[in-house]
Amino acid sequence: MSIKKLAGETAIYGVSSILGRILNFALVPLYTTKFSTGEYGKVSVLFSAIAFLMVLFTYRMEVAYFRFGTDKSLNRKDIFNTSLSSLIISTLILGILFFFLSPFYAQAYNLEAYQIYIYLCVGIIFLDALSELPYAELRLSGRPIRFATVRLSNIFVNLGLNLFFILFCPWVLGNSQLAFLHPFVNTVYSAEIGIGYIFISTFIASLVSFLLLSPTFKQYQFFFDFTLWKKMMRYVLPLVIVGFAYLINEMLDKLLLPQLHAEGEDCGMEAVGVYSANYKLAILISLFTQAFRYGAEPFFFRSKNDKNAKTLYAIVAKYFLIFGLTGFLVVTLYLDLFKHLIGSGYWEGLKIVPIILVANVLAGLYYNFSVWYKLIDKTQWGAYISIGGALITIGLNIWWIPIFGYMGSAWATLICYTFMTITCYFLGQKHYPIPYAIWRMGLYLLVAVGVYLISEWIPTQNLIATLGMNTLLLLLYLFFIYTQEEKPLRAVLKGEY
Repeated sequence: MSIKKLAGETAIYGVSSILGRILNFALVPLYTTKFSTGEYGKVSVLFSAIAFLMVLFTYRMEVAYFRFGTDKSLNRKDIFNTSLSSLIISTLILGILFFFLSPFYAQAYNLEAYQIYIYLCVGIIFLDALSELPYAELRLSGRPIRFATVRLSNIFVNLGLNLFFILFCPWVLGNSQLAFLHPFVNTVYSAEIGIGYIFISTFIASLVSFLLLSPTFKQYQFFFDFTLWKKMMRYVLPLVIVGFAYLINEMLDKLLLPQLHAEGEDCGMEAVGVYSANYKLAILISLFTQAFRYGAEPFFFRSKNDKNAKTLYAIVAKYFLIFGLTGFLVVTLYLDLFKHLIGSGYWEGLKIVPIILVANVLAGLYYNFSVWYKLIDKTQWGAYISIGGALITIGLNIWWIPIFGYMGSAWATLICYTFMTITCYFLGQKHYPIPYAIWRMGLYLLVAVGVYLISEWIPTQNLIATLGMNTLLLLLYLFFIYTQEEKPLRAVLKGEY
């Protein structure tokens, strides 16, 4: 499989990922204007918990499916049936367990008034966990269009229901000229539910996705090869640690802020709301990384036996970094425009955006570097690196949140991903050397950060002058990249790699 084909599949995955994230992000102005920072903080805490539990529920079985499903010596149908049987059994057990444990979580975060929505969160996790392997089957089978269709259906349903319940229904009830609609709206809507409609909408969207993926289940037959399952679990369990560590790096700060904030839990919830809203301004990097992962994960395994596989991996990593740094500059140089995507009451947190953007670029680069331990079945190294990163995140958040608030969390995220990326690179070069253009990649990173710092130092008179100067800086950066990459890029476009 060529890099050109990877780019094509990534583009299709990107349509669903980019459009989906943009539509989801369209909800942020709605949430940040309709709900207080404290209420939005509660939403962030609950969705952070969903992300943590998804790793536990799915235990990275989709990665094991990619690894063993591309092994020509094994029966792919047996691998699919064994994987899905494992997920069905574990999801039923864990779903029941966490349904009964949810009151304790509500008590820990003073969310007793939201207990019913915590039950909905368990339902969301249940449906999404069972959908994970059908999604993986679409990716491994090279069906990105079908994958994108289901993903976008989820997004449009979620977006539509949010707009209906949070915007349309209150507007109808407040408009006497629409009195003929009041009986219907009063039947389906209650103002007291408030932020609960966010979880109701997400649950319905997850149900729709599950139903759309149901044709994949038609090929499923209950089958459980215990010997095969043990091999898969030995391979994937270290990746569960990797997954948890990733979520610790991404989500733990939002769970710790209410508990450790120097001004108490109420101020901590408000800080979570501000921090989470500004964190979402890094969407351009995160959605590109997500789209890339959808295409790259099966690509890495399908290409492992190619004679030029290592060269392919090196080129992919370099161009990932170039696109990621370009996204970093687009957001930071035009932050005066992007900030209007969130409520003005959240702008005090804009200072975290450049830090989180660089952290997200490094997180994506780490994902590229981590290919070595997946390909040589040394996934325990991924666990070791991730544990180190998680310990950094935990330690720095506990130390810095009481002192610096959410700024401490932002810097902790950047330091963690810097450590993980550097460590993974050097270990990879020892166990599975890949000829990354590391010095050139380092130069591109330094130049991009330098361009951002120059934009901060240059005084300008008004917004128009600022945007004009920043546009010139962005064009100069792109011209610099073009002069360095003209010949390699032409080779990639010709399909030589």
